This record gives sequence, structure tokens and C-alpha cells, in this order.
Amino acid sequence: MDDTEAKIMDGGKGEEEDMEVTEAVGEISETNLKNTDTESMECDQNTADFEINKDSPTEVDEPVSENLTAEENSLPHVENDVVQGNSDDKMIPENFQVMQNNKEMNSSELNDKEVKRNEEVLPQNGNEESQCSVDEQLQDNCYCGKGRNLNIVELQCGGCSKWFHESCLSISLGKCLPFMSYYSFCCKHCTTSGAETFSKKQPNFSQMCGTALANLMQLSQAEGQPRKMFSKDKEVIPYIVENWESLTTMPRKIKQTWHNTVNKVMLKDTDIFICDETGFDGAPTFGLVNQDLTKIGPSYDAPTRGPQRVNIDSSSQGAFNKGRSSKRKFFDGEMSRTGKKVKSDLVMPKLPPNGYPLEHPFNKDGYRYILAEPDPHAPFRQEFDESQDWAGKPIPGWLYRKLTPSSVLIALHDRAPQLKVSEDRLSITGEKGYCMARATHGVNRGTWYFECTIDDFPDGAATRLGWSQALANLQGPLGYDKFSYSWRSRKGTKFHESKGKHYADESYGQGDTLGFLIHLPYKSDKVPLPPICKDKPLVKFKSYLYYEEKDEVQKELKKMKTLKGSKIACYKNGKCIGTAFEDINAGTYYPGVSLYKSCTVSLNFGPKFKYPPSEKCKPICDLAHEATIEQTMTDLLYFTENKGKLRLDNL
Repeated sequence: MDDTEAKIMDGGKGEEEDMEVTEAVGEISETNLKNTDTESMECDQNTADFEINKDSPTEVDEPVSENLTAEENSLPHVENDVVQGNSDDKMIPENFQVMQNNKEMNSSELNDKEVKRNEEVLPQNGNEESQCSVDEQLQDNCYCGKGRNLNIVELQCGGCSKWFHESCLSISLGKCLPFMSYYSFCCKHCTTSGAETFSKKQPNFSQMCGTALANLMQLSQAEGQPRKMFSKDKEVIPYIVENWESLTTMPRKIKQTWHNTVNKVMLKDTDIFICDETGFDGAPTFGLVNQDLTKIGPSYDAPTRGPQRVNIDSSSQGAFNKGRSSKRKFFDGEMSRTGKKVKSDLVMPKLPPNGYPLEHPFNKDGYRYILAEPDPHAPFRQEFDESQDWAGKPIPGWLYRKLTPSSVLIALHDRAPQLKVSEDRLSITGEKGYCMARATHGVNRGTWYFECTIDDFPDGAATRLGWSQALANLQGPLGYDKFSYSWRSRKGTKFHESKGKHYADESYGQGDTLGFLIHLPYKSDKVPLPPICKDKPLVKFKSYLYYEEKDEVQKELKKMKTLKGSKIACYKNGKCIGTAFEDINAGTYYPGVSLYKSCTVSLNFGPKFKYPPSEKCKPICDLAHEATIEQTMTDLLYFTENKGKLRLDNL
């Protein structure tokens, strides 16, 4: 075989391979050949017939090995035919060129058909430059091709969802920290200009606390002592202070009131933070709900790469965001079946560790405020929760109930606002003039006792300690009116209705522990229940609901009676001073403290006392359990008396 025969043979073999790509090639070639000159048709008739004959076996699905065998068997025949045509007819090269043109036309038409078929089968995303899958795009992170490094600053692109190391970027980010979620970034592959874009957004305290906790977790893992919970005062706030400029563009706060904001945010945002109330030295500790640090990233709404949309795992987006563009993780139950949001503004947030909202209304100006909580036993409770028709309407009070504290403490709302209460709500400090605070629970029968220790007593300070009813004036000293009785530190004087009388031969001061006993006889077989709150109006204050009760001072004064056999006795360092008051006014009495200037007093409600009294009595701490039972009985009695009357459609 000479060189010419080899070239022609290679051309014929190429035709055979093209014909086996699809069945339509031979038919299209035949059609195109009929449109050529007659002289070319005659010269090419045998070859076209040969192509059609060779194409027919491909219509039968056969194993690949058999098709290859057919090719090998046909090669010698092709060589003889082509060589013979070359020796007898000089127009073979022209015909060969025609066949090559036909092949190009066939390939173009086939590609068009293939594209149309792909367009029908595959969903269009608007991008014609690339049809690579999302998995292929997300195989590698960063320009360097390396994976995640949680110890350094990384940014997630809003277009391709890849993570990029700060050191691999061509732009300056300024002061940043790992695990930030309040920024927008696009890599150079996802921008039309080919340049990276980055903008840092102003974070809220929830985002700042989330970033701080994530970094504390990573630092503990890097040190070989992985932890998930951290102290607010000893770890979270110091980290925020140290990295303030990296966390936010806000100027540093001069006042430390933002510390309370941090505590409030981490307690309220339960879809982001978790709290352990007895975590670190008895103080609460905080952590993240989503403890997978690789899932913490920015919140991108409908991320795009040019005109092509890239699906990004929404679980890794907006870890500390609660805006419209982010998905809340644990509050799916707040969505109704119709897709509308349920009354989330009526969902009571979790209470702080001290058991009472940090921001709350005070009892003053003739009104009292009682913290309420949803009553799960109220009729039509579920219907109310699922209803969408209560916007702007008053909320029925019987759907809620009075929140009864689980332990006896100093009341945060039932005190003068200028008094400062400790976090454990067992110590209180005065300021300037006389003002008063009461405990959370009161007694109306039996014999009860509590202790009070003078912790700090500067010069010129004074105290009046004892018992107070709910209507006693908070902006005055204890013993100012008919609703309270007190023992003063100076000269040991006792007070009632602003009248001082000699009681003890000596005063008391710093370091002294004082005891207060009250005896209220009760001979009836019926247990006096607390007043009903369910018929009172509800008011909303800082996401919490309160029963509003108007003080009826004059009304109470008119029906006030003395209780025969009742008494109040006082103790100093375990020694009984004697009976201070006898036949006191009937009513419910709360442990009361009134302070003058900046003295500090701590209260002990039992059950263990420093100096137990000689007289048989019960510690005030036992009131918590009894009050819960009595309040439940009051609520059940209200539902029984109003059975059939409490309906939502009657309002």
C-alpha cells in the first residue's frame, strides 16, 4: 500500500467512525448528496450506497465487541473500494471533499439536537457559560485549594458558597475575627469585574455574643480543653471588651449598662443561645445552640454567581441572624398551617436566672403590677394560641395566671426603684432618703420568722425593719402608715403610723443579726385563698404581660380591723427583745426593709437560721410551696364558678 492509498484509507476510516456516532448520519449524507450536481451524484452513487449499507447494522442493539468485529471485517473492503475508485475516476478527491462538508453539517445539526434535548430535560438556570454541577463547584475551598481553618479569619462567598482564607485575598479586610456572620463577600470568580468585594455590616449584640462564644469554643479546643459553656462576666464580656474594635464599628461604651444588654440578649434569644443557670461557681453560663462551628456563616438571601444561582446549605447561613433573610432554626412551631406567623409577640420569653424580667414596671402611683404567665389549663387556650384575630384587642385575663415564684426572695417590682438588689435577690442597698422593699411572699395566718443581717452601716445611715402589708407606701419608711410595723436601728425605737415608741434599750448596727417573728391566729376551718387575678386587665411591658391592679387604699382603711391575739416580736443576735406590737391589724404581711442612705442589709428566709428563735414557728421559705397550692385552688375555683361563661366568641 503506497502513501496515497494510506491517506485515502484513513479518510474512509474516519467516515466510518462518524457514521457510527448516530444512525441519522448516513440518511442525512444521502439527502445532501442528492442536492449536488448530477455528475457528482453518478460518480458518488456507489459510495453513498456503501455508506447506507454500512449504517444499517447499527440499528440493531449489539454488544460493543461485536460492533468492533464488524468494523475490523469491513476495513479490507473499504480499502479495495476506495483504491479502485481512485484508479478509475479522477473526481474521487472532489467527492471526498463533499463528504467532509456533509460530515461538518451533520455534526452541527446533531449538536443542535443534543442542545435542544438537554434544554428539554435539564432545568435552565440562566447561565450558558458553564453547565458544571454545584458539587463540582464546591469541591474545593479558597484559591489555594486548601480546606477550612477555623483558627484564622475565613469569609464565605455569597455566590459560590466557598470559604476563603484572609491571607489568600487580594483586598484588605481591616479588623475582623473568625466566625463573623455580619458581612457580605464575593470572590473574584463570582463578580463581573473579576475583583473581590467585601463589606462589613453593623452587628447587634446577639451577633457579637455569638461570635464571642464561637471563638471561645475554638480557643478552648486549640488549648486541648474543649468547652461549650462560658461565664458571661468572666469570659464572654471580657472577650467582647478585648476585641471590641474587631467586633463592631461602634465606639466603646463608657458606661457598663451594655453588660445587662448582653445578659438579656443571651437569655431572650433561645434559638441561638443556651443557658445553664448553675454552671460556673453557681453563676449562669452560656453557649451556642448550634455547636458545629463549621456551620457558622453569613446570611445570604438568594445567593447568585453571575446569572447562575447556586444552592447553598441554609443550615450554615446566618447562625446569629434573625432578620427576614435568615431562617430560624427552632421556632417552626410559631408558623400556622396557613403559613402566617402566630402571635409571637405574646410568646413569653424565658425568665432570667433570678426569676423576674430585668425590665419591669414598679408598683407605684396607685397601681400594682403582677407578672402573668400562660395558663395551660384555661379553656380555649389552644384556640387562642392558633387564632389570628387578636391584633389590637384586649387579651382575656383568664387565659393567663399569676406567676408564683418558686422561692421567697426580695421582690424586684414591689420596691422603690432607687434601692439596689443583688443578683441573688437576698441583699439590698439603700440610697439617700428612706424607701422600702418587700419580699415576694406574705403570710395571713400562723407563726412565721425571718432573719436580717446588717452587712454595711456607714455613718449617718439608718434602717427600719419589720413587716408590711401590700398597700404600705414604698417611698416612705416602714411604720409610716397603718399598713406596716418596724423596729428602727437608732435608739431601738419601734414605729407604727409614724409614731415612735421606746422598745429596746439599745440600738443595733453593722454585724448584728436581727430576727422578726409574727403570729397571726386563725381559728376557722376554711383556708383563706389569695385574691383572684384572672378578672383583672392585662398590660404588656417589654414582651411580658402583667395584671394591673388599682390600689384601693381608702376602701381597705375603712374595713380594716384588728386581729385579737396577734403579735410581732423581735430578736437581736439570738436574744428576744420582747413583744413589740400586739393585736395588730388583720391582713397579709410581707417581710419589709426600709433603708436610709447607703447601708446594706441581707435577708435569710430559712430554713436554717443563724440564731433560731426559741418560740415554735415556721421559716418564711415554706411560703413558696404553700402559695403555689393556694393560687392553684383560687384559679380552679374561678373556672368552676364561671363554667360555660368563658368563651372567646363572647368577647
